[in-house]
Amino acid sequence: MTYAKAMAELEGIVAKMQSDNCDIDSLAGYTTRALQLLKYCKEKLFTTDQEVKKCLEALDS
Repeated sequence: MTYAKAMAELEGIVAKMQSDNCDIDSLAGYTTRALQLLKYCKEKLFTTDQEVKKCLEALDS
């Protein structure tokens, strides 16, 4: 999965949760999936940040 795909899916889930058609029976599943996607995106951002920092440090050497 890419960061962009995870974010798109997360945005879709948020839209469903904010919709008047969101039923309470689906809410737990949406929340669980949203948390999985958020965790993935957070890890991806952290990893990318570390890689960029390493690149910048290599420039200073």
